[in-house]
Amino acid sequence: MQVLYEDNHIIAVSKTCHEIVQGDKTGDTPLSEIVKAYIKEKYQKPGEVFLGVTHRLDRPTTGVVLFARTSKALTRLNAMFQSHELIRKTYWAIVQTAPNSLIASSPHRLEHYLWRNEKQNKSFVVKAGTKDAKRAVLSYKAIAQSDRYTLLEINLETGRHHQIRCQLAALGLPIKGDLKYGAKRSNPDGGISLHARKIEFVHPVSKQPISITAPVPDDTLWQALEQQINV
Repeated sequence: MQVLYEDNHIIAVSKTCHEIVQGDKTGDTPLSEIVKAYIKEKYQKPGEVFLGVTHRLDRPTTGVVLFARTSKALTRLNAMFQSHELIRKTYWAIVQTAPNSLIASSPHRLEHYLWRNEKQNKSFVVKAGTKDAKRAVLSYKAIAQSDRYTLLEINLETGRHHQIRCQLAALGLPIKGDLKYGAKRSNPDGGISLHARKIEFVHPVSKQPISITAPVPDDTLWQALEQQINV
């Protein structure tokens, strides 16, 4: 486990594509329990360690996950996440190279209505007014490119189930490795090329601005595309 930031009230770690944030039917040890064990050992805490889950990432997704270490921080962070305005989350996604009309260096804004099929654990783009459909909005732009792939930077305005995966697939731009949403083949590690790159917010207690960035996965393509940005 890689810790990206920690203080008395919050802790942020970098999630791999093999980890789940909270426990589920698989019975696998969730990231939340791994972080608890880390805190208990590092600070020699007796008894149960408090840790609040403030948001989640899909299992095959990588990147920064933020937890609360106190109830005060948890309450305030939950309110901030619900507002979708006080916390800025930036994602990176690798998609197959497509026409310039879909991929350009200037931001595109996407607005769809998404309906979630609980049995399939999958979201679908539907018409506005469809029962139980929710409005989904994001913006994206290309920031790096190889012969076959393009790296997109994505900012969410809403937080819907599988939102980025579903909305990009609706454009004909499924995320690399995402078989559920139309990718032609899986990634060797079983994950998808969607990465929660950065989270920016005002600290729930100190009120200081915080920016936390997760390194890209240890993968040749990810590193090659990132290198273009850093040149």
